[in-house]
Formats: sequence, C-alpha cells, structure tokens
Amino acid sequence: MTLALALLLDAALGEPRWLWSRFAHPAVLMGRLVGWLDRRLNTEPARRTKGVAALFLLGTGAVILGLFLSWFGPVVEILCTAVLLAQRSLVQHVMAVADALNRSVADGRKAVAQIVSRDCTEMTTSQVSRAAIESASENLSDGVIAPAFWFLVAGLPGLLAYKAINTADSMIGYRNDRYENFGWASARTDDLLNLIPARLTCLMIAVLSGQMRAWSAIMADAGKHRSPNAGWPEAAMARALGVALAGPRSYDGQMQPLAWVNETARRKIGPDDIKDAVTMLWKVWGLALLLALAAAIAQTLL
Repeated sequence: MTLALALLLDAALGEPRWLWSRFAHPAVLMGRLVGWLDRRLNTEPARRTKGVAALFLLGTGAVILGLFLSWFGPVVEILCTAVLLAQRSLVQHVMAVADALNRSVADGRKAVAQIVSRDCTEMTTSQVSRAAIESASENLSDGVIAPAFWFLVAGLPGLLAYKAINTADSMIGYRNDRYENFGWASARTDDLLNLIPARLTCLMIAVLSGQMRAWSAIMADAGKHRSPNAGWPEAAMARALGVALAGPRSYDGQMQPLAWVNETARRKIGPDDIKDAVTMLWKVWGLALLLALAAAIAQTLL
C-alpha cells in the first residue's frame, strides 16, 4: 500500500516549489555527491577501477540510508517514495512544451531545451514535438516505472539505490574522453537496472493503446536505438500515437543520422500529439497504481 499512496501523493503534489526552494531536493543532493566523487576520483591512473569504487560507495550509501529511513515507519516511507517519483513533474515539463508551441515555435524550442540535450535552436514544430514525446517516453520509464519497480523489489533501499545510480549515469555515464572509463560502471549498471522497467513500460503502453498486435514491430524499432532500454517505451509510444519518432537530429552542432522509429507513420506532428502523449503518461500511471494496489492486496493475503 505504501507505493500506491506514494504514487497518489506524487500525482497530487508533484514537487512543490515552496518546499524545494527552501531545501535541497534529494536528487540535487545525489547530484552533488556524484559531482564530489567525480572531482576526487576521476583521475589517472585506473579511472575505471575508481569509477567502480565510486559506484559502490553511491549504491552502498543509498541502501544504508534507505534502511535507516525505513525504520521510521510507513509515513516516512510514503513521503520519501513520493519525493523520488516524477509523474507530476514529468507531465508538467512535457505539457509546458505543448503550451509553448501553441504560442510560437521559438517558445517551443526554449521549453524543450529544458528537457533534452540535443540542439534546439533551429528545430521545426515537428522536431520540437518529437523531442518532447521521446523525452516523455524515456522519463516515464526512468522516473516513474523504474523507481516503482525497484521499490516493489527491494523497498526504500532499492529505490534509493536505483535513483543514485540513475543520477550517476545522467552525470558521468557518457562516452567521451572524461567519462569513458570513470563512468563505465555507472552506465552499465544503470542499463542493467532499467532492463526490466523499460520493457515493462513498453508493454504497458502497448496494452493500453491496443498495439500488442504490433509487438514484433515495436521490438524491431526498439533495437534500433542507441540505448538498450530507451528505445522500448519510445517505440511503443510511437505506435500508440501513430507517429514517427527519433530520426536525424543535431548534437553539439553535428547532425546524427539516427534511425526512425515507426518510420512509415506520420512525421508532421505538433502540440496536440504532445498532449496525446501526456494522456498516455496518465494512463500508464493509472495502470501502475492498479498494479501497486494488487501487489499490496496479494501481500496482505499471503
């Protein structure tokens, strides 16, 4: 029941500005710790070994903190879990892009630049919309389903460990000169931890949109993605909305010839498609809530 109540609390309140303007959000604190480890350990020699050590410290510290907080009872667990879920904040960020696009393409570019890392300055309406929908799909898995999954598997310690490792991956899990070795362990572990949640998110979207008949095509599209996990919810969302996602885009001034997802579908998309994606976010959240309630009932009966 803890997870179900946390899902409801997050959906109702999200991330209140009055609270997080006064106190550092746990994700911010995790980021500061990752940054400190980066500054202290990301040096030659043995960068990869030091990266493994940094990951061990992060994961172990998160588990210990989770065990400590769990001792304070269900109310603290519910509050902590709700804080580490991101349904409402995800919806708000994605809807902000749709609202901005309805004003102008320029406003849409500024809004989507807050949630994606690709170059946004010359995006068309369709490119802005695709970026928002892709971000919605991936973050539905990373920010909602995966945290909920790991809470069900290992309680608050599991959830905190997942969030710490996911934060590390977002900061140091890059394939560049600085992080190729130091961030290797964080990136690979994050891939492993998201293996089931990403496919579960994909399945939920496919079921809710009546696209199970296209499962083989969804699997094929998911395999085209650079990430072993992000392509799954994205491929399902593309089929659910009847649009083409991904495709070529620019990073750091260089065009990347990435494959299309649901290639033959409609490519001219706009703010209404973003709103349809947000509707799907809420449908998946609703199914997650039902599953959390079912798990609570099953645990009570057993």
